[in-house]
Parts: sequence; structure tokens; C-alpha cells
Amino acid sequence: MRISKIYKAVISISFMLVLVGCSSSSIKLKEDYKIKSGHDINFYVTTDLHYLSKSLTDNGEAFSKFVSSGDGKDLQYIDAITEAFTSNVKAKKPNVLIISGDLTTNGEKQSHLDLAKKLKTIEENGTSVYVIPGNHDILNPYARGFKDDKQFVTDNISDKDFSKIYADFGYSEAISKDEGTLSYLATPTEDVWLLMLDTNKYKSNISLGAPQLGGELSQKTLDWIKKCSDFAKEKGAHIITVMHHNILDHSEVVRKGFTLDNNEEALKIFKENKLDLVLSGHIHIQDIASDNKDNPELYDIATNSLAAYPHQYGMLKYSSKDKSFTYSTAKVDVDGWSKSNGIKDKNLNNFAKYSEDYFGKFGYDMISKRLELQESYSDNDLKLMSETMKTLNLRYFAGTENLNSKDVIGSEGFKLLSNLPDSFFRNYAMNIARDKGTDNNNLYFKIHNEVSKTEK
Repeated sequence: MRISKIYKAVISISFMLVLVGCSSSSIKLKEDYKIKSGHDINFYVTTDLHYLSKSLTDNGEAFSKFVSSGDGKDLQYIDAITEAFTSNVKAKKPNVLIISGDLTTNGEKQSHLDLAKKLKTIEENGTSVYVIPGNHDILNPYARGFKDDKQFVTDNISDKDFSKIYADFGYSEAISKDEGTLSYLATPTEDVWLLMLDTNKYKSNISLGAPQLGGELSQKTLDWIKKCSDFAKEKGAHIITVMHHNILDHSEVVRKGFTLDNNEEALKIFKENKLDLVLSGHIHIQDIASDNKDNPELYDIATNSLAAYPHQYGMLKYSSKDKSFTYSTAKVDVDGWSKSNGIKDKNLNNFAKYSEDYFGKFGYDMISKRLELQESYSDNDLKLMSETMKTLNLRYFAGTENLNSKDVIGSEGFKLLSNLPDSFFRNYAMNIARDKGTDNNNLYFKIHNEVSKTEK
């Protein structure tokens, strides 16, 4: 009798859990989806927050030097930007928030801990949060704090620390995890699943003394991806793939270290398995790339870094009725958040203009500071080129390069830039100008590879 009861219990459990071999682990699917089949789903997408804990900076001389020597990120206001974004998400209550890496400035443990607390408040408000690491987040030897005129070393974290700190944001509810990376498969809804891929190469960071910029997907991980895809098809689910690095080129100039090292190999596997939508980051610009403009089989949407102008995020809506995805963008309302909280900072209260001016100066200085010592250019020529680069760079990050044909292409400043000797800056400007017919803030596509549940 006792054996019979045990046998029945085992049979009962086997009906509750569906087990499928996947790499060295198993997929364990509990059929208790938060959102059942047949419902529309609202996803919010953000990336590259580069959050720095307020406890790690006094906003003094050392921090100012660090920020001014960077790539235009608005780190002096990163806590306010993150708070405003958190407030926006809570107000709009999407079903899911996806964050595709570089959660912290340089992998500081305290930054991770503080950010996790903010994400917890989003989940408590009813939005499920899913994260993956970026190249800045794990085993980063550059983890620093700032006090007066000096930097100081602060704790970084390991990959195991990352999965513990962010256990509530994907890792504890994953139905499968890739062995050897922080990749996982999650099922926030019955119709749409998330394949969250860790593409980073952080295991040698400490010995190298620096975080590695590039990323890759090993053959072992690609095999795991295929098995996850097969299982999703069996269950009638469509997969959104999320990764920090890009699977497609978003720039002809900024490619090495940004596009996956083995992107051709990965792209082949993705297309074979009908993984047609990738959400990425890393490059900080707003850009939508496809493998084929005439008949695309795969889109890679790189969302603008939350830490950089114009501080926007993606909104991805899945329509159950016509089996489609619609992507658009929105800017974080820092101005509104600041005013509603009674903050008396003029930059925060006029953040849209402040941010454009701040990042615009960064683009302007790209040319002016590098060419002003060359006697071959007059002050007027330098000004024309610098103003043109400023406009190009602002639109590049905002994903509005389509505006350039109206006022930049054909201008005197653009002609001067195009006649510069072959260099990164000339090629950078020409690359932006070539992308003049693409809407990088909006996308609608129907799922071509409709899947249906396997009846057993």
C-alpha cells in the first residue's frame, strides 16, 4: 500500500513537471504561467544603465574627471535617471521589464545591491523583471568609488554573486540554465518566452587587469539554445532572445568588440531555429538591424543606453490576435519626476534640454578638440564641422538618422567632414549619414514561424 502511494505521487509529479534534456541540465516547466495563452503582452526593454551607487561617489573632483573622460554617459545624474525610469515603469505597469546588461558602471558590488533594491520595487508593483549581465558587470577590476580628488578600489562580484543578487529577476524562475554561463530560459507568459543569453567573456578579467569588451556564444551554449528552441516550439511558445552584445552589425565602424566575435556561426543557428527577434544593447545607440532588408528573417534591436542621451527605452507589444510584435520607444521623463518630487536642481527640472546640450557638446568636441591644433582648418571650418558632428551624433544615439537628409547631407559642414583624411571620425560621420532611410525607433512584424502545441 505504501509503495502504491509513493508510485502515485511520482506519477502525479511527473504530470506537473515536463522534463527535457538540455545540455547537462533539464528543462523543468511548471504549467502555471503568470499570463495565459491568448493575451496581449507589454514588454519594456532597457539596457546599459551603468548605475553607480550614490554611496560610492561624493561628486567631487575625482568623479568629475572620471565622467569627463568617458563616452558621454550622464553618470553624474545616473541615480536620478534610474529613479525616474523606475517611477515611469511603475506608473505604466508593463507585464515584463527586460534589462540586457551593463547594469552597473564597472561592476561595483554596492551598485548591484542598490540597483536590485530598485528593481524589487518594480516587481512589487506587478511587473516581472528579467536581467542578464553585460561586459561591465562581473569580475571587473575597474570597480571604483570616488572621494575628493581620488578614486578607491571597491568590491566587484563573481558570476555566482550575480545570480544570487538578481535571483528574483529571472534566475530563480528559469526553467533551464546553461552550464558554464549565466544564460537561462524563462517563461513569463505561455505564448512568449525569454531566452536570456550571457555573451560576456569575464572569466579572465582579473588576470588581464581589465574587462573584456567583446562577446561570444560557445558551441556548447549554441547546442543548448537549439534544445531550448525545440522545446519552446513543442509547447507552442515564441522566443524573444535577449543578449548584451549584438548579433548583427549596427555600424560599419563600431563593430569589433560589439558584434559577437562568432556572429556568423551564431546567426546560422538562430535562423535555423527561427529565433527571429533579438533584443541587445552594448553599443548605446538606438538602432534596428535586419539580416536582409528585402526579406528579413531576423531583427536585432539595439535599444539606446539609459545612461546616454536621449535616455530612452523600448516598448514591445505582442498581439495575440494577429501574432505580431510592435516596437516603439519612449524617453524617460526625468523632468516630470524631478518636479513632482520637489527637487530644486535646474538641470533635472529641464533635463531634456540639459541632456541634449551635455551630449551635444560631447559630439562637438569629438572634432573641435582633435583638429583645432591643425593649421589647415580655419576657425569657421572647425565650427561648421563640429556643429555637423554634433547633430549627426545626437541623431545617431536617438535613432533619428533619417532626419539628416533634410539638413545635414549637402551642408558645408558635412562636405568638410567628408573631405577629411581617412580616419575614424570621417568614417564615423559617413557611416551615420548612410543610414538615412531607416526608422530605428519603430518596427512592426508578424511572426512568420507560427508554432503550435504538440498534442500528446
